[in-house]
Amino acid sequence: MQEMSLVAAFILGIVEGLTEFLPVSSTGHLILAADLLGVNDAKGKVFEIVIQTGAMLAIVWEYRARFAGVLAGLAGDRGAQRFAANLVVAFIPAAVLGLAFGSMIKAHLFSAVPVAIAFIAGGLVILWVERRRPAAAPAARVQSVDDMNWVDALKVGCAQCFALIPGTSRSGATIIGGMIFGLSRRAATEFSFFLAVPTLVAAGGYDLLKHRALFSSADMAPLAMGLAVSFVSAWLCVRWLIRYIATHDFQPFAWYRIAFGLAVLATAWGGWVDWKP
Repeated sequence: MQEMSLVAAFILGIVEGLTEFLPVSSTGHLILAADLLGVNDAKGKVFEIVIQTGAMLAIVWEYRARFAGVLAGLAGDRGAQRFAANLVVAFIPAAVLGLAFGSMIKAHLFSAVPVAIAFIAGGLVILWVERRRPAAAPAARVQSVDDMNWVDALKVGCAQCFALIPGTSRSGATIIGGMIFGLSRRAATEFSFFLAVPTLVAAGGYDLLKHRALFSSADMAPLAMGLAVSFVSAWLCVRWLIRYIATHDFQPFAWYRIAFGLAVLATAWGGWVDWKP
């Protein structure tokens, strides 16, 4: 792969920021975008994970008062302690499985066809959940993140494990999983936001440390570009999504996933696009 250009870094940053917190799979979109841009080697895959940190910082900024309150209250506030403990509990399942199977997943599933299949499967799951929810769950058991207990957090954490499959969507797995397990749409969405902080920091930091030999000083400018652009675009997307879920469900994202996945499969099997393995 040639050195990543600032233009490619800018595009990948936009893709990451706009898709990280929507139930459409940022990793899947990044894999496909990197294929088209010709930056899908080992360094490119690490770059995709590292710039997720920019999206995470958008959550920290948007909810800075909440995080500051939790940090200030860890010593004696039971609500702050419960919130922090829930994040730790929810983080553990995917962290353990990611360490155990991350290399194998990257070797076999980080390509267009598996991603497209995951897009379609995830879209069908979202449709199923949204269409059964009005009859099966007229009132959510957990209305706020503050009402969650450690069992609720563990269930969401187990749902996040599905996001190790690229194309599934970390946000989609945690939000839809949370709704299945009794969280309101807003509670599931906000907890998914908060859970992104330890998850993306750990993933980005671990990959960058593990593969630091791939990078040189020449890569600092593209990395900075990708981080900055993903931060801004993710912040705008998060603010929009908070307003969107007040009056809408996730079915439009499901149909987008299905249509996009079918388009990728059609172009791959028809030979119209050379999706690189």
